[in-house]
Amino acid sequence: MTALSVNPALHRKAALSLWGLCLLGGVAGALLLNGYYAFVIGQIALLAIAGIGLNVLIGLSGQFSFGHAAFYAISAYAVAICTSHGWLPFWLAWPLGVVVAIGVGGLLALPALRVKGPYLAMVTIAFGLVVEQTLVEAEGLTGGQSGILQIPPLSLAGIVLGDRAMAIAAIIVAALVMTAYHVLSANGWGQAMRAVRDSENAAASIGISPTRTRIVAFMVSAGCCALAGGLSAPLNSFVTPQSFGLNFSILLVLTVVIGGTGSRPGPVLGAIVIGLLPELLSSFEAYRVLAYAALVLIVLWLAPGGIAGMLRLPATPTGDRADEAATIAALLPARPRAALSAQGLGISFGGVRAITDLDIAIPAATVTALIGPNGAGKSTVINILSGFYRSDTGERRIADTLLAPGRPWLSARAGVARTYQTSALFDSMSVEDNVLLAMRKGRLGALHGKALDRTGTDVRHARALLLACGFEGAPSTIAGVLAHVDRRLVEIARALATDPDTLLLDEPAAGLSQAEKRVLGDLLRQIAAAGIGVGLVEHDMALVMSVSDQVAVLRTGALIAQGTPAEIQADPLVREAYLGERRIGGQAPAVPKGGEPCLGAYAIHAGYGAVDVLHGIDIEVRPGEAVALLGANGAGKSTLMRILSGLMAPRSGHLRLEGTQIGAQDSRARVRQGLVLVPEGRQVFPELSVHDNLRLGGYTRRENAAARMSAILERFPPLATMLDRQAGLLSGGEQQMLAIGRALMAQPRLLLLDEPSLGLSPQMTSDLFEQLRQLRDEGMAIMIVDQMADLALNLSSRAYVLRGGHVAAAGASAQIAADDSLDNLYFGG
Repeated sequence: MTALSVNPALHRKAALSLWGLCLLGGVAGALLLNGYYAFVIGQIALLAIAGIGLNVLIGLSGQFSFGHAAFYAISAYAVAICTSHGWLPFWLAWPLGVVVAIGVGGLLALPALRVKGPYLAMVTIAFGLVVEQTLVEAEGLTGGQSGILQIPPLSLAGIVLGDRAMAIAAIIVAALVMTAYHVLSANGWGQAMRAVRDSENAAASIGISPTRTRIVAFMVSAGCCALAGGLSAPLNSFVTPQSFGLNFSILLVLTVVIGGTGSRPGPVLGAIVIGLLPELLSSFEAYRVLAYAALVLIVLWLAPGGIAGMLRLPATPTGDRADEAATIAALLPARPRAALSAQGLGISFGGVRAITDLDIAIPAATVTALIGPNGAGKSTVINILSGFYRSDTGERRIADTLLAPGRPWLSARAGVARTYQTSALFDSMSVEDNVLLAMRKGRLGALHGKALDRTGTDVRHARALLLACGFEGAPSTIAGVLAHVDRRLVEIARALATDPDTLLLDEPAAGLSQAEKRVLGDLLRQIAAAGIGVGLVEHDMALVMSVSDQVAVLRTGALIAQGTPAEIQADPLVREAYLGERRIGGQAPAVPKGGEPCLGAYAIHAGYGAVDVLHGIDIEVRPGEAVALLGANGAGKSTLMRILSGLMAPRSGHLRLEGTQIGAQDSRARVRQGLVLVPEGRQVFPELSVHDNLRLGGYTRRENAAARMSAILERFPPLATMLDRQAGLLSGGEQQMLAIGRALMAQPRLLLLDEPSLGLSPQMTSDLFEQLRQLRDEGMAIMIVDQMADLALNLSSRAYVLRGGHVAAAGASAQIAADDSLDNLYFGG
């Protein structure tokens, strides 16, 4: 076994020894130093307790709060009111205050966690202000602005505790809270909180309820702050509303951030710094806030992980893994598995019907592929089947069990696992822990439960499952550093760890090489052989046709065909859905080959992260020529359009526009030179009017803008009647007209069109392409990508066909249309 760079056992002993020294040092300081410094040590301990609690919220669950001083205040006032009025002794008032704070924290979490980021921060700030103002207004109970003075000191067995004893009590409580945080962060709940922080959707897909997990984190965090607040009342001997304002909440956040967010020692280290800083700057009281701000900037600049991040020992992954490879079937329980089925599914987005009356089934022990052109609704179906979308109509079942809509964690527990287009791992956790957490299937145990088992049967099973899925790296590797192909394999292993009846995969082959796709295909067949029903959405038709038992084809949200791969490949309706009717008429005349190309792209290589998408692409467009760029989904067409327009930089290659090198130019410079993109999905500015959208299109060509706008409105008459309407309220066809009109306002010499027919009705598509033909005949150079190959071929004189990031065919549009190989390029023949 390969060891860590520091022996783990020695590391643990060193850490325990360090904590023991800190604890003894704190107690010794409280006993030996004068009363004032004993009081300061007690305040540091209280700050550490509250910081540890806030670290549960910020460090584990990833939620920021600037209102946690309110929980501190609730408990402090509960103790102050009960003890000063003689209603309850401290030892009953303190837990009462903690319970009240936890309950209020749970109630606050319900509405607060519906928002994220700055909105959550604002909600918690408002909560803190409400609590502070309530303490001021409830004068009869709280003393109003003056607060409650002369709180009785803490006593134990009839002995009154002084400042030194109070400081020691605070240190002991801080040690207990630190131990509890250590237990929580290592067990199922702590891991679930990290999982929700890293990827809420992925956590839901393995049976974890993100809302429940965040509420628990909020309540635990509130409880820790309340523990500190209750102790602060007798330690300070008074409470006032001003002591628990926004500044104190910010101080708590600084304690966590400076110490190290998410680390175990971080809040303690931060509390020591924050607690001692005022004493060190006692002669510079006016500059204390400035010192805090400077400290935060310095720490975040030098050590983004806080002080604890600077002290963290480096580690290398261990080499432990399964002793020998096993099949998927051997690693999963041998049991009958049920089919996933859905009847009458329908869903709309903003009035647009995405799925209509869909019936689909994924039988056990089979691979069922769901294919269709862009915008057909494939990913929407996956999201409905896995519970991430709540369908407007219809129902889902596993065997005869009805699945609750809109609760994906319940679907995961019932047997529906899934992966994502962009792999969603828990990046802060190890590969092994990703799988171990999934094996719990949402069963997290008690808050004080034991840590994930890293030595027994579960670990051996997790490592064997990773190896069976093709992951050959170290299981202790942090998931965030994995290569793209390894992320895919680990994600599948994590999904299988839930022991599902059905596994849904959304484009698992995206970005994989041909060799990696063959490995993936073998893995999918193994999974089906283990009895699991596999639902596959994939753009690589060769992979789909080679691994699928049955294929379902969607077009504009409706099922148009279903059958074996051979039946689907031969179905004329399916071919029309992908390629159109292949009628060639009114085609653009050929443009002479002589002269400098209007646009040239040579040896273009590009990708996303570690994923290669384009491999040495060469294309040319001559002045006045219309060129079609064809290929199946995922072939790299939109990526190439982004590179040509300057929205994405290639890894290598050369770009020339009218003889000028433009590889170093940004998109704005290219627009000024006459190269303009109409992006996929229109991407109009929805909150702006039609008139303002058109005006923005002419930003780089402001001269004669009014005359150009008039010409565009004559070309697209419907826009003339809705100049003052918000663009987001237009229909899809009207938005596409607006997107093209906006591009024309820049006076392009070369127009790039990415999927202009996507989501349009047949009549609107016909009208739109008639306008594009007029632009072509007027001499404008055009490059068009469109899911309907016949439309693009009819418009163009030449065509390029991409497959797997390569130019698989090129030539005259009529020749490409007549060549049967186009079908093979789309359908994997």
